[in-house]
Amino acid sequence: MEEVLAIAAIFVFLPWIILHYVTKWKTSASITTDDEALLEELYSLAKRLDERMDTVERLVASDNPGFKPARLVHDSEVDNQQLRELEELIAEKKGASK
Repeated sequence: MEEVLAIAAIFVFLPWIILHYVTKWKTSASITTDDEALLEELYSLAKRLDERMDTVERLVASDNPGFKPARLVHDSEVDNQQLRELEELIAEKKGASK
């Protein structure tokens, strides 16, 4: 009887425990859908704020010719390319989840 329990422990219970915790580890390592929604909301908020800053800087520059914006490069192509890549990833993620 003890031999049967030892064999069951080795071939059934031990792999079950290992696989159980491996599964728990893999599921906890990913971000949740709530996290993804929050990140997407923060991204859209940051994009809107960036557009507002551009508008405010243009308005101030049109009223005051001596105004120099705090940004080094206005509407930089490098920044815009990174934003386009991020938007493409978000669109792909939405397309894959549907």
